[in-house]
Order: sequence, then C-alpha cells, then structure tokens
Amino acid sequence: MNALHLQAQDPVWQRLVALPRDTRDTLFLLAVIAWSVLPLAAQVPLWCSLLTAAVLLLRGWLAWQGRPLPSKWWLAALLAGSVLGTWLSYRTLLGRDAGVTLVAVLLALKTLELRARRDIFVVFFLGFFALLTNFFFSQSLLTALAMLLALLGWLTALVNAHMPVGKPPLWQAARTAGGMTLLGAPVMAALFVLFPRVAPLWGLPSDAMSGRSGLSAQMQVGQIASLALDESIAFRVRFDGDRRPPPQSMYFRGPVLSLFDGRAWLPLSGNLSARFQAPALLQVAGPATAYEVTLEPHNHPWVYVLDAAAQPPDLPGQRLSMTPELQWLSPQVVSELTRYRAQSHTQFTHGPLQRTAPLAAYTLLPGNSNPRTLALANQMRQDPDLSTALRQRGPVAYVDAALDRLRTGGYSYTLEPGVYGQHTADEFWFDRKEGFCEHIASSFVVLMRALDVPARIVTGYQGGERNPVDGFWVVRQSDAHAWAEVWLPGLGWQRVDPTSAVAPGRTGAFNRLAAPQGVIAQALNGAFGTVSPTALAHLRAAWEAVNNRWNQWVLNYSQSKQLNLLKDIGFESPSWEDLMVLLLALLVGASLVGSVWAWWDKRRQDPWLVLLKQARRRLTQAGMALPASAPPRTLAAALPIGDPAHAPAHAWLLRLEAWRYAPTVARAHSLTALQAEFKRLVWPPSASAPAVVPPAPTIQPP
Repeated sequence: MNALHLQAQDPVWQRLVALPRDTRDTLFLLAVIAWSVLPLAAQVPLWCSLLTAAVLLLRGWLAWQGRPLPSKWWLAALLAGSVLGTWLSYRTLLGRDAGVTLVAVLLALKTLELRARRDIFVVFFLGFFALLTNFFFSQSLLTALAMLLALLGWLTALVNAHMPVGKPPLWQAARTAGGMTLLGAPVMAALFVLFPRVAPLWGLPSDAMSGRSGLSAQMQVGQIASLALDESIAFRVRFDGDRRPPPQSMYFRGPVLSLFDGRAWLPLSGNLSARFQAPALLQVAGPATAYEVTLEPHNHPWVYVLDAAAQPPDLPGQRLSMTPELQWLSPQVVSELTRYRAQSHTQFTHGPLQRTAPLAAYTLLPGNSNPRTLALANQMRQDPDLSTALRQRGPVAYVDAALDRLRTGGYSYTLEPGVYGQHTADEFWFDRKEGFCEHIASSFVVLMRALDVPARIVTGYQGGERNPVDGFWVVRQSDAHAWAEVWLPGLGWQRVDPTSAVAPGRTGAFNRLAAPQGVIAQALNGAFGTVSPTALAHLRAAWEAVNNRWNQWVLNYSQSKQLNLLKDIGFESPSWEDLMVLLLALLVGASLVGSVWAWWDKRRQDPWLVLLKQARRRLTQAGMALPASAPPRTLAAALPIGDPAHAPAHAWLLRLEAWRYAPTVARAHSLTALQAEFKRLVWPPSASAPAVVPPAPTIQPP
C-alpha cells in the first residue's frame, strides 16, 4: 500500500495518468516501434540505430510537451541523409541489409508525420513489415517470443486506433487484440502445417545468412582462434543407441586445405583439374556409427559428417557428392536449418598406398617463405639418428620427430598468441612457440612438406558436449578445429593432430580455452557470485534443449514432413497438390462453421429485446409509425389515451422498461411473468392508415 501511495503521489505518474489520449497513444506506439526495431540494432549500421533512437526520442518529447511536429523540409533532409547513408554503407539500395536499414529509418521518420488518419495506417504497415524483417537474421525461439510480444503490441495499437470515442483504456484494446490472436491461432497453425513448402518460394533471401560465423573456404593463421570466442551452436548430433565414438575420435570433417601461398591455406578442389588430384579410395572397417545431425545455417555447401562416411548422408531432396578429399558437399548452400542422417566409420584408410604423381601437389611450398623452417628440415635430414629411423620406419619417423619437438620444446596452446608476420611457421617454431590449433597445424604441415612428406590441413569441428536434458551432443563454433593429414607409404592418408602433442586435453577430455571475460561478464559474476556454476549449466542446457525442440518441430518442418503427415492420415502417395486440397477443404469447413455460428448468434437475442420487438410489431400493425429504436416508454405513449382496454398494455410497457432500467423497483416481476402476461394483453386493432404518434409524456413508473 505504501508503494502504491508513493506512486500515486509521484508527479510524473500523475501526469502519465492525466495525459490526453493522443499523447498517451503516441507514446505507446513509439514504445512498440522501439521494441520491434531493437533486435535490428546488431544488424544495421551504427548511424541507423542512432538516428532511429534519436527520432523516436524526439517524437516522444514532442508528444509529451504538446509541441508541433517539424516541417516537411526537415523530414525531406533526414530522408535524403538516410538514403545517402544507406548507399554509402552498402553501395546499393537493394538487397536484404540495405532494405532492412531503410525500413527501420523510414518507420521512425514516419512518426514525425502523423497528421492524418492515413499516416497512422502507413506506420502500421511499416511496423508489421519491420517485425517480419527480424526473422531474416534469426529464427530462434527467443526472437519468435520477442516478435510475438511485438505483434500483440501492434494489434493493440491497431485496435485502439479504431476506438475514436473517449479515452478507452489500453488494457481493453490489448484484451481485444489478444482475443483476435487466439481466434487466428487455429488458422495460423493450419497454414503452417499444410501450406506447401515449395522451393525456392519457401525460404529466406539468398543473403539471409551472410552474417553467420563459421568455418571459411580458406584459412589464414589466426582465423579459427576468433571462432573459439563464439559460443553459438554449429550443429547438434544425436547418436543411435549407445554406439558413440570415444572423445578422441569425434572429428567432424569440413573443408580440406592443400594450397599454401605463404599466408593462407586454400582448397585444392577447384584449383586443379580432377585428373591431377589423388582419388579418395576410401576403405572403412569396423562397425558403423549411425547418427542424426541438425545443422545450423552457414551459407556454404558443406555437410559435416563424422570422419569418415562412405555413403552419402540422407538429406531429403538433395544428392550429395564427396570430393577426393572425403568432404561431402550439397548442391545448394545450407541457408536454413537442415537435418540429415549419416553413417560413419572411425576406422578407415583412404588415398593411394603407393606414391603417385598427384601427391606432388601436397608437397608444394611458396618460394622465399619460412626459410628457417626449411633449414630445420635440412637439419633433420642430416641427423644420423633420424636417418637410421627413416630407413627402418619410413616417413613416419619425421612425423614422430616433429610431434616430439612439440611435446618437449616448450610450446603452448593459447587463444592470444599475437599477430603473426609473413613467415608464420618460422615464428611458431623458433620465436613465439605458442599458438592456437591453426598455428600448430599450419607450422606442422609446412615442416612436413619441407621434408618431402605429402601433407595437408583439414578443418572442421572436434568434440562437443552432451546436453543432459535431451541427450543431443552440441557442437559449438568454439569447437572449430584444424588438424593435419600426412600421406605414408602403405597406409595412405593418416590423421595427425599436432595440437594434441602440445595440449592433450584439447582432443581427449574436451578441455576448451575460455575466452577472457569482459567488464559486463565480470560485473554479472560479481552480482550473482553465489549462484552455483552447476545450476547455471543446467539452466543453459534446459534452454538449449527447448531451442532444439523449436528447431526440430518448427524451423525444420519441411516438405518431407508434410508428406509424411499425409501418409499418416491415409494418403498413399501424397504430393503438394494433396496438401492444397486438404488445406482448401479445412478452410472451407472452417468458413461453413463460422457461417453457422454467425447465423446462430444473429438469431440468439436478448429475451427482453424480443418482447419489446413483439410489442412494437403489434402497434405497427395497428397503424402506428414507430422507429425501430423506440423504447417501451415511447410505445406506451403511442397507445390511445383514455381507453380503459389499453391500460393493462400501458402498465405492462412501463413495467418492461423498469425491469431493464430500474431493477431495484421492478425485479419483483420476473421476465417470465412479463412474457406470460404479454399473451393476455389487448392491443389496438389493425388499421389501414397510420396514426400520428403524440409526444411521450412524463410518466413515472409504478
């Protein structure tokens, strides 16, 4: 009570309550606009966010102070500046990013031009469209919940705009908007389940995922270290039964990089003709591991599989192909949530067993690059012990020597090794002696090639963590990894992870390097220092499990699932035409049900109004011209004055009026009794000519 009393005494609160309706409605509309465009702040240029916020604050201040809107010249100048800023930011006015930027700015600027009814409806149209643009960047459950709240806000403002009289409370408009939403929910659900998903009409724009982080088609030293700071999910894996590979074997293969220009590693596929590439020659052994992958959009054609899959993953509607380097590719980029099944063997060999001409491409190094690493290779060739081991064991002796150097040479694994210069391998081997996985793998492969051992870099993801809530294995962007493959006579290509020689916990126990905490994270830890880390981990797992269900049931609801649904309800060989027929049948059925309900509701009337209508019909038949809105008092005044035969009807009409408008006086007479008395009343006989209705006298109810 004290809090409510203090709130009531607050002058700001008192002014809020006493605001005129126009001011109150404008401030509410501005709040809805701000909520709708707030998630876009991370996607649009900084100037767009600042300009939108400034315009909304200015419009709110003008409404609060009751000041006039700026002139159209100011609006024209701001509009021209917004268009120019969009052009300078994107070098185009078309496309997703430029279009969303313009929509956000135009929505804010339009609030400075609310002078007519058509202006507010333009704001509504822009607002609903701005709400949808948020899904161009994220389709997560959190975004959906935020936009559902925004939708209720826009519907509330729309309903409120259609209440022109008085100052109706906003909660009343919100209740109407909520009811409209609930009534439309079944139609929305039917459209979601049955509306045919026919590519390319159903989906996002081609640049919708351009801002997503993830692995790239090339690797510069230091690039993957930036992914280690990203805790977003790359994909989820659910293994069939208990047949899960051991942690040290959970390598998910991605782009294979074989060309080195001194600074970056590039893929060999596409840069050399297929006849100059060594064939895959994949041979698998041991039992297969079956699993299902839910892959987040990454805007590349790569399909990640557990190393290695001999058969193509089962991706409905697409035929995948495998490169000679065992990477599986889709004919289309993965621009939406994708789910597929695969089978992999962790025991396998691939590549030729004897050295062939195409393997020479995996020993190439650019000239004048990493001279000290080349000198180290010459030194290793001249080492007597290594020469003896080389004759006995072949090139594997060089591999073991390099790994032993990593284990015993004081090398460390870190997220912040600093910026490397031109000769990255030289700096790692002799100067810095620290780096992330790509520093270590790149330096190792350069040394192997300097020793004339074919070697290449494989990028992908290693490890993951099991969600105890739903049992899915979650692989994050922070699990991005780079390892090496070397070719050995009689064995083919063999995986060598030099990072495990520096930090064995990275690939064995899934020990990840944690990103340094920022100021906000440190403040939160200080404020909630008593919260158990285990409890926080459980909360995170529960939230990610809910998100996973959202992905499985909503975002990943594809055409194949629609057709499977038709099979479950009896269609033998369903097609999208069957979906349309079923959808139309449901809509027609819903329309018929709605028509019957409207007819029934129209016939369902207030019994008091039914009695009044019957009495008015009796007097109209007697030739009295009475409007349809005439109350009982007017009907009583129309009866012939002084005729004792009509006195009971006169008194009955007054009791009928009192029953509705003076219940404390007349509720002693039940409506049922009034209905029974009506049948016994004497009414004036029918007349051919209408009678003049005298003015209603002042009659007190009995």
